[in-house]
Amino acid sequence: MSEKEATEPRVKVFTAGRLRAQGKSSGQIATMVRNGVLVPIGRGIYVSAAVAREFATVPHYDHVLRAAAAVAHNEPACAVSHQSAALLHNIDMIAGPVTEVTITTWDGGRRGHRHGVHTYSNGLPGSHITRKFGLPVTTAARTVVDLARTLPYAQGVVAADSALHQRLTTAVELWHLAAEIRLRRGGDRANRVASFADALAESPLESLARVIFDEAGLPPPELQVPIASADNRFIGRVDFLWRKHKLIVEVDGAAKYDEDPRRARAQLWRDKALRRADYEVLHFDWREVTTGAGDVTAAVWAELRARGARGDPAA
Repeated sequence: MSEKEATEPRVKVFTAGRLRAQGKSSGQIATMVRNGVLVPIGRGIYVSAAVAREFATVPHYDHVLRAAAAVAHNEPACAVSHQSAALLHNIDMIAGPVTEVTITTWDGGRRGHRHGVHTYSNGLPGSHITRKFGLPVTTAARTVVDLARTLPYAQGVVAADSALHQRLTTAVELWHLAAEIRLRRGGDRANRVASFADALAESPLESLARVIFDEAGLPPPELQVPIASADNRFIGRVDFLWRKHKLIVEVDGAAKYDEDPRRARAQLWRDKALRRADYEVLHFDWREVTTGAGDVTAAVWAELRARGARGDPAA
C-alpha cells in the first residue's frame, strides 16, 4: 500500500443483508436511515454518517460512494474501471460529467447498463488492479488503456497525457499494456494512443491541440520549451515550439485572463519579448481548438510556410 493509499479515507459499506444477519429488522434499518445514522448510497447499501461526512470533502465524493455500492453488489469478482476509475485516479477527461458508474467484472459477470451502473465483462489480471479509498480499482495504466479502447482517439490522448504528466504511470507501462490487448476491440486505437501520449502536455487543451496538429500533418512541435532572449534572459516557457522556424503556439483558457487581468498584461509583455527575440507567437483558445481545428492548423501552416517550412495542409 502506498503512503497516499494509507492516508486516504476508506469506504466501509453495510449491506441490508448483513445488517439483517446482525439482527436488524427492515423497520430498524429504515429508522436508522431516517435518523441519519445510516446513509443510503445504493440499493440496500449504506455507509455510516461518519463515513458520509468524511467523504463530503473528497472530489467526486458522490460518485465514489456510488462506485462503492456497485462494487458491493458485484464483489468479489469486480473492480471500478473506465471513466469511474479515471475519476478516482484524478485523470483528466473531456467527455462531460460522468453519470454512470463503470465497473469491470470477470468470471462470468453480466455486462450492460443497470441501475446507473455500466458493467463491462473482461479479463482483469491482479496486476491490473490497485486500491483507492479501499475499493478495487483498475490501475492508472489499465484505466488509460480501457478509455483509449472505448472512447474517441482524442479523448484517449487527453487521458493518457494526464496520467503520464501526473506520473501515475509510465510510457513503457502504457506501451506494454496496450500491446497485451492489441487483438481486442479498440486495441489498435489504444496502441496508437500509447505511442502518441506525452507527459509534457500539461492540460486537456494542449493534448487536443497536439492531436489536431498531428492529424493536419504538421511537423511535430517541441512541448514546454523555455525561451531566452539574445542576452540569455529567461522570457518564459511556451506550450509548443517549432524551433527551426521560430514559431510558438500557445493554447489558452480565456477565463484565466478574464479572472486575472494581471495575467493578461504579463502575457502581452511576454509576447513582445518573444517577438523582439524574433519568434512569432500564435494564440488559440478552447473554442478555436475544439470547433475550428481546420482554421487553427491552416493558420499554423501559413506561418510555418512564411518562415520557410515546406508543406501544404491540403496535400
